[in-house]
This record gives sequence, structure tokens and C-alpha cells, in this order.
Amino acid sequence: MKTISTFFLISIFMFSSTSYSQTNYTVTVDEINNGKIKIEPPLPTDNKVPAGTTLKITAIPDEGFTLDAGYYFGKGGWGNMYFETMTSPFEIMIDDDKRIGVSFIEATEVNHLNVTHNVVYAKPGVKDLKYDVFSPKGAENLPCIIIIHGGGWATNNEDVMRGMARELTKSGKYVVFSMDYRWSGKLDGDTIGNTMADIIGDVFGGIAHIMEHAKAYGGDPNNIAVTGDSAGGHLSAVAANMTDKIGDGGFGKTIGVFEFIPSYIPKGKTVANVKTEMMKAIKAAAPSYGVFNANRLNTYSENPEADDSWKKAIAPLSNIPQATDRYIPQYLTRGTNDFLIKDQDVKEYTEALVKAGQRVEYIQIGGAGHAFFDWKPDTPTKSTFKKYGVYYCKQMELFFDSVFYTE
Repeated sequence: MKTISTFFLISIFMFSSTSYSQTNYTVTVDEINNGKIKIEPPLPTDNKVPAGTTLKITAIPDEGFTLDAGYYFGKGGWGNMYFETMTSPFEIMIDDDKRIGVSFIEATEVNHLNVTHNVVYAKPGVKDLKYDVFSPKGAENLPCIIIIHGGGWATNNEDVMRGMARELTKSGKYVVFSMDYRWSGKLDGDTIGNTMADIIGDVFGGIAHIMEHAKAYGGDPNNIAVTGDSAGGHLSAVAANMTDKIGDGGFGKTIGVFEFIPSYIPKGKTVANVKTEMMKAIKAAAPSYGVFNANRLNTYSENPEADDSWKKAIAPLSNIPQATDRYIPQYLTRGTNDFLIKDQDVKEYTEALVKAGQRVEYIQIGGAGHAFFDWKPDTPTKSTFKKYGVYYCKQMELFFDSVFYTE
């Protein structure tokens, strides 16, 4: 039997009560469209389920539809949130009141794809670090797009970007990888808190693993674009601008030395090898409504010596390469109703890229708020993605085409 994802398991461990002092919990089932679910054991008529019960849930799509995700909705790092799995059947352990459900999508959304879920690239802490692969059927030596999810560096995983991944593969021109990383501090359950340097090391480690295995999915490891939204906008800009900062000299251990060691190094290669290869491979970026300025960043460091220089060492704005050294076109987006990222924040980054001789496009999206590239089971998130995300995925792809398909 397929079981729930590592993210699912960690979420249950972190955010749910396990004392079972209450005899029963209420389990409610969201309205299911375009299919149905089978729950074993069946829910009692009053929906009260004994604490510690494990429910096995099987998703059964209607003809013409397929599984998008199974989920429960419950307590998380940012209040109530979705915890998802892309497999069926899946299991949920009842240790609190739960809302459960299944999301289905039209099969035509994925009929063109081979999808590989939960490829583990490293485990530097409690949780497995993984990525999903969306490869057009028959793909051969296609450029790769790597998506890095948002969530304040403290929540979500790669599943939240699956709508974008599906859209960016519809032309058959790209293999898309959607990756996860450690959460900040001790939110994953780690004894020692994860710093921003650790998170950035995960991003470089994930990219290194993807480059090592890209050909198996029909991708070209030497032609890579990076994108991501919000916190992932920051991290994709880091990946574009700061590959020259990959190294094993440590982050802040020596005065003035701020290097990021990838959490995965391919067998037979050195950190220097990874740095050299990645600097050549990453050729374009699309950081969406990201955090670029050091003043908006937290070092996530408990070191009392951390100062503003530590923040600048993780800020894309402070580490833009000159185009004569490394040319990386960038495509930037922001919704005009974004309450987190302001127009001036992105303009400042745009102007700095121009000053460095880099090609950059900055597009403001009228009426859009924050996180319009996200995908979750609820109708409002799906509707927002269809209203804004679908079109601007196409525009982003055209930008990438101008880099990778010039003939």
C-alpha cells in the first residue's frame, strides 16, 4: 500500500496532539467533485472516530478525471493549512479533529506527462528533502526548469507548485523539477535550528542532484532555468546570482567568509566541481514576488556575532553578478494587490540588475495578490491560479524560450 508523504507524517507529528486524552475526534469530509472516495473503516453516522484510528482513503476519479491530491486540513505552522499527498490509497491517523478530502483534475492536464513524485536528494535533518519531476512524454535533452516553493521559508512543500509545473510542460519544451528544502529554525523538528545558509545549501544540493539525474527524465543538465514564488522567489534569485558563493569555507565561521555548502554532492565530485558546473548550467531565472533586499531578510542565526553583513550574504540584491562575468536574464512578476511585496522592492532589484548589465523584465499583474502561482485543493486558490497563474506561466515560458530556443 502507498502511504502518506514524509511531509504528511512530519505534519501529524508536529502539529497534532498525541495524548489521546479525548476519546473521539470529529472527521468531516469535504464535498468531492468529479469522483468519490472510499474510507476504511467507514465513518460512523455521527462522524466521531476513536483517537489513534488510522483511516485508509482511496480516491476514485470519474471518467476523464485523475487524482490531483488527497489531503487533510488541520493545524499547521501558519494556522490551519492543507497537508497533501499525491498518491492513492493514502492513510491518515486521527489524533485531532480533521477535515479530509480529495481533489481531482481533468486527465488532459497530465496526459502529456510522466510524473515522478518524491525523489529524495538529501536528508541533512529530520525530514527527507525531495523533488517531483514533470517530464513530457518522449522528452529528450530538453532544458530544465527548477521550481522552488514559497511559504515564508517555514511552511509548504513542492506540492504547492504542481499547477505551475503542469503548465510549464504543456508545450513539450521543458522538463520541470519542483523541489523542497528544510524549514527555518526547528519547524521540521530538528534539534538544532536551520539557518538561511542551511536552506540555501539545500537549494544548491537539490539542483546538484537534479543535474546529476536530469538525463534520466529527458532533461539537459547544462541548460537550467530557476523560478519560485515569495520565499522561493528569494531562493531562485539566490540560485541565479550566487552560485559563485558555493564552497566549503563555512558561513560566517571566518570573518568575511560566507559560503554555502550544498546538502548533496554527487559521488566522485568536489564542492568546487559542483560550483563550476552550476555556474555554467543556470542560464535564466524568474523569481516571482520575491524578497531581494537584505533589510527584508532574517539570518535565522543564533550566532551573537551575526550582523548586517550576514544578511547581505543571503540577499540577491547584494550579490548580482556583472553581465560581463555571468549573464543571467531574469523575469520578475508581482501582483498590484500584493500585501507582502511592494512595487518599490521589485523596482529596486530591477534597477540593480540593469545597472549590472543584466537583461530583466518586470511585469506588474493588475488585480493579483500574493501567491497567485500556488495550487491547493480549495476552489479560491485554484480559481486564482486559473485567472492569473495560467496566463503568466505562458509569459514566463516565452521568456525562457527567448533564452533556450533562439534559433
